[in-house]
Amino acid sequence: MEWKNVCENKDLRNLPFKIELNKWGQIVMSPAKIKHSFYQGLIAELLNSFLKTGFAFPECAIDTNDNTKVADVVWCSDQRLTIIENETSASIAPEICIEIISSSNTFEEMETKKNLYFEVQAQEFWLCDQEGNITFYNPEGELEQSKLVPQFPKKIKQRVIS
Repeated sequence: MEWKNVCENKDLRNLPFKIELNKWGQIVMSPAKIKHSFYQGLIAELLNSFLKTGFAFPECAIDTNDNTKVADVVWCSDQRLTIIENETSASIAPEICIEIISSSNTFEEMETKKNLYFEVQAQEFWLCDQEGNITFYNPEGELEQSKLVPQFPKKIKQRVIS
């Protein structure tokens, strides 16, 4: 199966799961909890507030050497966005690809995704854990802080809703 087929399949449109394709074209689904979605929104909101160009957005499908992966949040420069905005899945990764780890994810899975995004020209990979701690990486390894958004906090805090 190809990503275009997944996107056009009426039966798959409203599933409450994140969908990706593995290297054999098989659909891989994983459910998202509320905290996961909350962190997606908060990270995108923070990125858009810190950066005055480009745009942060959730659920970006990216072509990789292991078929289509969907980053939880990305930040894409205006220049790169003009390349990918009309594509079904991005032929080049946005500059920042962010994954929010859930209980169903493994370290190996996140390592694989990180490497796949770097292979298609991501400049940074961020990993957010279940407590909101962010770890930043570039192709050379782990970073003390993001080089593209140095003011981004190492921990995002969940809002208290009253």
